[in-house]
Amino acid sequence: MSNRRLDVSPGRQTRDTPGAYPSTPGESVLSEVESSQLSLSQAVYKRRAEYTVSRKIKVKVGTWNVAALPGTEKDIGSWFVGGKGVSESLSVLSLENKGASDNPASNTSRSPAAEDPQGGRPASVADLEDVEHQEARRSKKESTTPLNDPGFVPGGEDVGLYVLGLQEIVDVSSAAEAFKPYNDPHPARRWKHEVEAALPDGYVKLAEQQLVGLFIVIYAAPDVAPTISDVDTTSVGTGLMGYMGNKGAVITRIVLGEFTRLVFINCHLSAGVEKGNLERRDWDASQILRRARFNAVYNGAGDMKADSDSIGSEDFTFWFGDLNYRLEGMPGDDVRRLLMLHTKNEYRVDNTSKRRIDAELALHADRSGEDSTSSEDEKPSHRSRAYHRISHNFRSTASTASSATQQDSEDLDPSSDPASLQTTIASLLPHDQLLERMRQRKAFYDGWREGPIDFLPTYKYDVGSVGMFDSSEKKRGPSWCDRILFRTRKDKQAYEEKVRQEEAAKKRDDEMKNHGMDDPAVNEEDVLFEYDPANDGANDDYNPDADTEAAEKVASSDASEDKIHLEYYTSHQRVLSSDHKPLDAVFTLTYEAADPDLKARIHQEVARELDKAENERRPAVTVIFDHHDGGHGQSHSSADDEGVDFGQVRFGSPKTCLVTVANTGRVPAIIGFADRTVADDQAAGAAPPWLRIEFDRPADKERPSSESRDFYTLEPGDAANVELIVHVTDVGLARRLNDGNAMFDDVLVLRVHNGRDYFLPVRGRWLQSSFGWSVDELLKIPEGGVRQTQQQDESKTTTLTSGGNHDRDQNNQPRGDNSEPKEANRKTSPKEPSQNGV
Repeated sequence: MSNRRLDVSPGRQTRDTPGAYPSTPGESVLSEVESSQLSLSQAVYKRRAEYTVSRKIKVKVGTWNVAALPGTEKDIGSWFVGGKGVSESLSVLSLENKGASDNPASNTSRSPAAEDPQGGRPASVADLEDVEHQEARRSKKESTTPLNDPGFVPGGEDVGLYVLGLQEIVDVSSAAEAFKPYNDPHPARRWKHEVEAALPDGYVKLAEQQLVGLFIVIYAAPDVAPTISDVDTTSVGTGLMGYMGNKGAVITRIVLGEFTRLVFINCHLSAGVEKGNLERRDWDASQILRRARFNAVYNGAGDMKADSDSIGSEDFTFWFGDLNYRLEGMPGDDVRRLLMLHTKNEYRVDNTSKRRIDAELALHADRSGEDSTSSEDEKPSHRSRAYHRISHNFRSTASTASSATQQDSEDLDPSSDPASLQTTIASLLPHDQLLERMRQRKAFYDGWREGPIDFLPTYKYDVGSVGMFDSSEKKRGPSWCDRILFRTRKDKQAYEEKVRQEEAAKKRDDEMKNHGMDDPAVNEEDVLFEYDPANDGANDDYNPDADTEAAEKVASSDASEDKIHLEYYTSHQRVLSSDHKPLDAVFTLTYEAADPDLKARIHQEVARELDKAENERRPAVTVIFDHHDGGHGQSHSSADDEGVDFGQVRFGSPKTCLVTVANTGRVPAIIGFADRTVADDQAAGAAPPWLRIEFDRPADKERPSSESRDFYTLEPGDAANVELIVHVTDVGLARRLNDGNAMFDDVLVLRVHNGRDYFLPVRGRWLQSSFGWSVDELLKIPEGGVRQTQQQDESKTTTLTSGGNHDRDQNNQPRGDNSEPKEANRKTSPKEPSQNGV
């Protein structure tokens, strides 16, 4: 892992302000990565194919506009984690023969009511609480989902990543909330508490982000959480004045398995049914894409990818929330009544909601009858005609079915049945603004996709009702406001390639027009085309299933292949606590991830290889030197602990030892003697005063910048001879040697630039003579001379130093070792001191 030092500027803190513009990449993060660390990371990354394995993960994405209503948090665990609240009759999901055993969530989040009170067996479809009792039981203090619901959407431990996006957890219509300079954390805490209570044990919260009423939170399974890195969150406000947080998005980016980047966008776009509101929704979406910024991702090769700080370069993107796109081209009141022809079948005859629905449908039928008896000049509008046509088909088909015989026959295909919910939904989807804007390339056109819509519109219902659309005075038209879109890297690249091809084709058409080749007078039958039946069309076999294949291979940013498969996409119609119905989707991703054990083994191998290569690239030398032992020269290697020994050294007599430095490495070696570490009373420099160093070649003209002394370059295989010369000619030095204040004992430092230092001990034995002694001291030397005295007792001889602490007689004259007066000493030593040798 490389050492990265991040310097976060104060501008980075603005991202915590609701709706604030995020800081620019240049001012948010300044990264410095040490190159010496990157070489190891890059080498490991190049061998990533050896430690990547294929893995699968289920990702569950849920979205819900809770309208700031109290008690809605009580439902979050049951529908989002437990998969409850799905209506079979109001969706195309087949719930037959699906029980608690099919959904692991039913074993982890089922309440006691989910058990049959008599037999204690798991609940099934037949045991579900009916709609009448469910609506009558609704309370703000408990979940509104039906009792005995085992859960039919995957959940529990089967899901690796739970991604929840909520809108309006606070009242965003309040100016006080919209203009708050901070987020109120208390509503988010309630939601997290309910989600965490429903999740299986061990799930880890990866990230959360709040922007006024928008909230996103992500949880990972215990085995998935360690594989996730580079988690980052941000927010973009697009509400009041274009940046306040009552509208906008909260966004999270994660990296899964080191290689796959995922982005989750929870948004709440501008509301309203007018054309200006539609264009504002498009603008909101574009602003979210343009202004969202993350910290850059370190991809393992030492590169801080510049494109990883924005939306568009990731491998998988999930965009969900209350997008607020409506149905247009049909009166909302007509859509309400058309859909209630289906929802009324959820109720029994004596139910209050059914009587209200029937009354409204009957009132509309009476008005339709009046319209049919009007004059021929008073024709209904196009939108009314659409409703009449669909409604008439529904009624006539239902009447025919009720009078049909009970003979065994195959069920009618819902897509071919004019009275089926699927047909009704299919007739409404061409009026969906979002799908139309995608076709027009006004919004969500660059590769975004959505699963099949086989469920009722998620907005707007009476709170506490399963199928009663808005019955207030406004009677808002039903719409699929809540959506879950997704996009892969390959989707975006395919769109960009398509645009390039279209531009190239348009350019060719313009060129043809400029050359007059678009003349309509030219008859196409006169144009000859060359056709080769052996080759043309040979590889154009049509595969009808190619366009509807559920799993699509996607090339990730690291050249690995991933798959995405949409398993479920449905609303939870039987959740009653909000005027929006919650919506979720379950995806299965197959992706390439780094195996920690394999990567650790590769890391060790690469580290050893790099260490070996680095050592081979570093300069290395071998030092061989001579020293004298007892006056006889012998050669020793640098491993000899004795070092360089000059043996006996005399005054005025030079003595030389040869040191050979050979370059035994693979690169040139720059060598030289560095300054020694000395005490305050010692002479500084590369050598002591009594030693001289001479190389057999001139010094380099350029020396290393960190060195002040001469250095010499040795090519591989080359060797330099270095002479170490001891030559004492200074009487003062001789006196200090005689006194013991100086010694032939030191350590030289042979420095190899960018390599190791070699320490060379040097020593010798000083042979005293008459040099360096005063006349008085020479007169006191006993018979046999200074050298004989030195051999007998060097410690006593070295005390005869001028200025030392010597014994003195009564006349304050220095005494000899025998502490006798000078006259007595002369009697015992008749020979002159000069016989000791000068």
